Amino acid sequence: MATVEDVRRLALALPRTEEHLVRDRVKFRIGRIVYLALSRDETVLGFAFPKEERAALVASEPEKFSLPRASDLRYHWAEARLASLAPDELAELVTEAWRMCVPASVARAHLGAA
Repeated sequence: MATVEDVRRLALALPRTEEHLVRDRVKFRIGRIVYLALSRDETVLGFAFPKEERAALVASEPEKFSLPRASDLRYHWAEARLASLAPDELAELVTEAWRMCVPASVARAHLGAA
């Protein structure tokens, strides 16, 4: 089971990440680009995710993943129930969301040439 502290620890370890409180919601961003956001009650994690892949993600585990609200469907975004994520799964989601938002050179420097 993943926690808010797990999200914070993982996100803040990534280069250029800043934590902000916006309208009573914790958000992690790079510059002005938000790549992770917690719901007000901190039970749902929104994360950057490719639009073309999110329907398959939700269909694969609908008890864990969901689409964002209708007004956010235009963005590269998906959501997950935080308590249903395993720590390794959370680490992958956080890292991949971050990777979508930083320059490729920054991601390569931090993660290696994978």
